[in-house]
Amino acid sequence: MAALSLQLENVVKEYATGEQPVRALDHVDLTISGGQFVSLVAPSGAGKSTLLHMLGALDVPNSGTILFNGVDITRLTDSEQSDFRRHEVGFVFQFFNLLPTMSAWENVAVPKLLDGTPMSKAKADAIGLLDMVGLAHRAEHRPAQLSGGQIQRVAIARALVMDPALIIADEPTGNLDSKTSHLVLDILADIAHAEGNRRAVVMATHDLDAARTTDRVVSMLDGCIDTDVLSGSEM
Repeated sequence: MAALSLQLENVVKEYATGEQPVRALDHVDLTISGGQFVSLVAPSGAGKSTLLHMLGALDVPNSGTILFNGVDITRLTDSEQSDFRRHEVGFVFQFFNLLPTMSAWENVAVPKLLDGTPMSKAKADAIGLLDMVGLAHRAEHRPAQLSGGQIQRVAIARALVMDPALIIADEPTGNLDSKTSHLVLDILADIAHAEGNRRAVVMATHDLDAARTTDRVVSMLDGCIDTDVLSGSEM
């Protein structure tokens, strides 16, 4: 399996707000390799969410390049970016974003069903991923019948169903208690480390304790990378 390589080079992003544009990313350089669980820490307004959007091809910079395994994703067409997001990136959100009328396995299977995978195959893959996160026994339950931690684990399974090389987790423990947070963080670490250098997990968080569980902590300030340290180093 090919090792993941993700490189941001001199990335600038500005938003027009009134007379003075706001520079959300200011000449950002960042390299992320497969096999890493990376946390991105920043106060509100420092550029963290914008950087996540760039990594996931949800937005494009004003200038600079973002190389995903050597391909500059900023130059993809809208259709190519959509295909890239569908197959190369899995998203995990703070508020889960599950469909309330669907069971756990159906929520996990949705991306594959939309991609044309037969129902039987999509269901088998979904239940296999639910088993990986310890929830195969809850496959038929709807979100309202699950705890917050269980819902987040379903969301993680859904993010993995297309077998992406990059998982982007935006405040995935923000609505969870400490015990459940540790379980979710352990799952994300396992995902990053399970297949050698093939996959990376990038997690945005305000929680420094959560950040310290990751392999690497990148902090941002005023649209710039402020510090970039390995786990266990002084933060």
